[in-house]
Amino acid sequence: MLYALYEAAFYATTPLRYAALMTRDFWNSPLNPGRDSDLGRSIYAHTDLFANLTRRYGRPEWNIDKVQIDGQTVRVRPTEVWSSPWAKLIHFSRDMADLRKAGRKELEPAVLIVAPLSGHYATLLRGTVEAFLQDHEVFITDWSNARDVPMMEGRFGFHDYIDHVREMLRRLGPRPHVVAVCQPGPPVLAAASLMAEDGEECRPGSMTFMGSPIDARLSPTVTNKLAEEKPFAWFQSNVIYTVPGPYPGVGRRVYPGFVQLASFMSMNMEKHQEAHRRYLSQLMDGDGDSADKHLEFYDEYLSVLDLTEEFYLETIDVVFQSYLLPKGELYHHGRRVRPERITDIGLMTVEGEHDDISGIGQTQAAHFLCLSLPPELKEDYIQPHVGHYGVFNGKRFREEIYPRVRDFIHRMDHSTMVQRPVRKYKAKPQAEIVSIRPRAVQG
Repeated sequence: MLYALYEAAFYATTPLRYAALMTRDFWNSPLNPGRDSDLGRSIYAHTDLFANLTRRYGRPEWNIDKVQIDGQTVRVRPTEVWSSPWAKLIHFSRDMADLRKAGRKELEPAVLIVAPLSGHYATLLRGTVEAFLQDHEVFITDWSNARDVPMMEGRFGFHDYIDHVREMLRRLGPRPHVVAVCQPGPPVLAAASLMAEDGEECRPGSMTFMGSPIDARLSPTVTNKLAEEKPFAWFQSNVIYTVPGPYPGVGRRVYPGFVQLASFMSMNMEKHQEAHRRYLSQLMDGDGDSADKHLEFYDEYLSVLDLTEEFYLETIDVVFQSYLLPKGELYHHGRRVRPERITDIGLMTVEGEHDDISGIGQTQAAHFLCLSLPPELKEDYIQPHVGHYGVFNGKRFREEIYPRVRDFIHRMDHSTMVQRPVRKYKAKPQAEIVSIRPRAVQG
């Protein structure tokens, strides 16, 4: 019912939105003599804000058509190389002639960036992609909006996510590198564990986890506590709704993107209110550059997608309530997931000092699960002075985090490409992660 009410509210405000747009354009017209008056600028600013807050935000474009490499402009073309009803695998193909001009003659490591399926589109990682394009062949998971997938395509749950990651890694060829940003951490680690146990040729050469809830018991945040405090039945009853027509996925049960967005914004409501007050002031002062930056951010932030009921609820259960992966109790299609079977996949974890979504220690837990990895294949880094989004985007990511990840991947690319025999395993006792204290923040 809530989904239908949300749609009804959108269509009910449509006449007001069009009226606001007409008023905005009237007061912004160079033919209007009152355009530059205080009244004119005020009316223009308020009607523009109203129109933006009530419009529909669709899937953003990547808008990546070039990248600077060693001072040379290299053309980039996003290309779909594999797809299912639930995801597309996008390759950001760099022009080879431009790469040669930049002095890049050797084949650079292939990296699969696994984008989070947690409300926002994969384009939220636009800055992450642009950074990795400087030194890698970049692929990214572009997840579908569940409301656009017809019921005839079946379900998509946590274990389907694992299967998708495995299939995408196979598409990249032998020993690709995988970077999991936030939510994908547990399913990516599960996929790598299964591939390592099977001795697959396309198992990752390295895996990098950035702000991921590998073990959500450690340094619990507000998000973790909410998942713990509410019974599983509460999530089933209060946040799952049915997709209405005319969407292709009509009848599908989903966790709507607008519900997720409301919870995101409620965590920092005063910050968002202040941002919009500044936007009004910038419009009235004629500060177009600052206003454009505001619009650029919120065009991305307010673009959300729906998650299937089964994926959302299974993630709540597996990751945030039962903690099956760190407890050694996660089974995938009847097989127990064993991170201790990983012996030759490099492991790097990256966390932010002020991360209020995945607390310090939750990502580090991957090191204690991968018991058979030698120390030379492990690296852990905590970035001072950044929150969750700063772990994979922004100035500190570009200047301090990305260079470390790049160097780690290149080091692992040389060491793990040497074919090693598949080892025979004996069961090892599972580490008791809950007793481990997170490492201190690096200065």
